[in-house]
Amino acid sequence: MWSVYRGAARGIPGTAAPVALRPPSDRFRDGFCSVGWVEHVRWKHRPVLQRPVLIAAFEGWNDAGDAASTAARHFRDRWDADHFATIDPEVFHDFTSTRPHVRLRDGVTREIVWPEARFYATSTTGNTDAIVLVGTEPELRWRTYCEQIVAVARQLDVSMLVTLGALLAEVPHSRPTSVIGTAADPDLIERLGLRRSGYEGPTGIVGVLQDACGKAGLAAASLWAAVPAYVPGAPSPKGALALVTRATELLGVGVPTTDLEIASASYERQVSEVVAGDEDMTEYVRNLEHRFDHEDGFPTGDSLVEEVERFLRNHRPE
Repeated sequence: MWSVYRGAARGIPGTAAPVALRPPSDRFRDGFCSVGWVEHVRWKHRPVLQRPVLIAAFEGWNDAGDAASTAARHFRDRWDADHFATIDPEVFHDFTSTRPHVRLRDGVTREIVWPEARFYATSTTGNTDAIVLVGTEPELRWRTYCEQIVAVARQLDVSMLVTLGALLAEVPHSRPTSVIGTAADPDLIERLGLRRSGYEGPTGIVGVLQDACGKAGLAAASLWAAVPAYVPGAPSPKGALALVTRATELLGVGVPTTDLEIASASYERQVSEVVAGDEDMTEYVRNLEHRFDHEDGFPTGDSLVEEVERFLRNHRPE
């Protein structure tokens, strides 16, 4: 197990009550989260971290093929990250839309599993501290929800936030998964080789969180993986692998990916078998492969940006 913290963790009593924490620095602009309380975050303890990066992903609208949430959970699990805080879902979710689940613990005790967003902390093999946030896109009070995330980032002196997303696009399953990285900060764009998004239209919680980070003065980037639109309902470990790989390159951290590589090979093989059984689908995929192989800029350049924008404009939550 890797060391989770550098230094002893300082516990915060009364996790069921709001915890008032003072910002550790003035890097964030005054006035954001001006209430001064992380009022909807329940802390188990406060980790001691050194300028951690924050990786965030949300199930739902921004998570085609579950690629983004799978990638975030992969970081959490392979880094053996420790759960230290939770965003209380009570005021952010419509439970008739995103319903809690009932499960049996030890096959006997019934418990309710709520659609919580959980924070996990770790020190990675690259000697970099990291926080992983995994949640479900809320239905309500998005600005307040994002304020909670940014407030936690303020308390723990986060150096940069990276959101993970995945979209359905006209890309072939049999080729490498394309990932596009965007940011608003010109210095970050130049330093990390990202793009400035020119998108206008409907957005999800990832877009709102990116905007909140910009207003708070927190460096933020967004990574999007393209998942084949003709396999909309199947989980995409290949998309998750692409996001994990690009995020590790971006952040200069390491994480084992053998299980995702095995799952990706199995995914590609199974989809190929299904496609081979349908003549029209075979021709459709062959055309996508031709575009990928022979048309400059597809799908990693401007045309992928167009795919992202088309997806955000046209995709609607079910």
